[in-house]
Amino acid sequence: MIISERIFDPERTPVDNLTIRPQYLWEYIGQEMIKKRLLLAINAAKIRNEALDHVLLVGPPGLGKTTLAHIISNEMGTNIHVTSGPVLEKQGDVAAILTNLEFGDILFIDEIHRMNKSVEEILYTAMEDFQIDIMIGKGPSARSIRIDLQPFTLVGATTRSGLLSSPLRNRFGLIMELDFYSEDELKIILKRAANILDVKIEDDAAFLLAKRSRGTPRIALRLLRRVRDMSTVNEKKVIDIKMVEEIMKLLGIDENGLDEMDRKILRTIIEVYNGGPVGLKSLAASVGIAEDSISEVYEPYLLQSGFLARTPRGRIATKKSYKHLGYKKVGGLFDGQDL
Repeated sequence: MIISERIFDPERTPVDNLTIRPQYLWEYIGQEMIKKRLLLAINAAKIRNEALDHVLLVGPPGLGKTTLAHIISNEMGTNIHVTSGPVLEKQGDVAAILTNLEFGDILFIDEIHRMNKSVEEILYTAMEDFQIDIMIGKGPSARSIRIDLQPFTLVGATTRSGLLSSPLRNRFGLIMELDFYSEDELKIILKRAANILDVKIEDDAAFLLAKRSRGTPRIALRLLRRVRDMSTVNEKKVIDIKMVEEIMKLLGIDENGLDEMDRKILRTIIEVYNGGPVGLKSLAASVGIAEDSISEVYEPYLLQSGFLARTPRGRIATKKSYKHLGYKKVGGLFDGQDL
């Protein structure tokens, strides 16, 4: 049996749909401080009959930024308009969306850090004054007209807040940084999803899935889908821990939630660069994947879990990496085998 899907790929899968996603804050598991801050701001906006402050959601892929944007819309009782930074190429693209917004509507821009600079600039007055300036004509006869907008809420999502310009970042009234989820929180998410998917899962099986999910709900749900497939094929009514262990082995996911690409990154740093430091560009070329994939998909969890450290000179493998991969230091070089 060959598993071609990469569980930790940043792209969304069919499991990330509105039937499994929570619809309101009371259903949302984890991110407790963010929920409290959002609830306070939403209730205050509703009492004053105002649009909610603009919200910036920051965090690695799969932590629930898109889900939170839809929840904000549901809690406010307004419509949500979804787009992404790379899609908005011209000022006219944004102007067309903004002029169609109704009072209190949510404009959700995913990957907002990848937005064109000229497009970003039109958002400044839109966010601050609910107005936009449009240029009519070209050359000496060109003139600018100002269009009033309905008060709206911009919800931006980014995996790299450092790439946002200060003028744009400073216009967000609420900046929320999402954390990785605990194993207990992921277990609750898995049990809830299993119930929605009409499949039973034992507690120890759910906990093992949670432990291998890198603190990320999207990964947890993908793993649940794979185990659910196995239960369907084997005509099992209940997912047990043996089934989970078999799927983990098929997917090459170890006890720390690392897959083969994670281990390849760490081995490359240890074997090719003598443990580091190594720059992102050099590391990406050595392992054969894009720089953004390393910095946005792999690196956050490797840093969070202590397998990788980042210094001004580049990335270095930690002692935890050597121990996990079975390396021993010998005379300044590293020798050993993958356990």
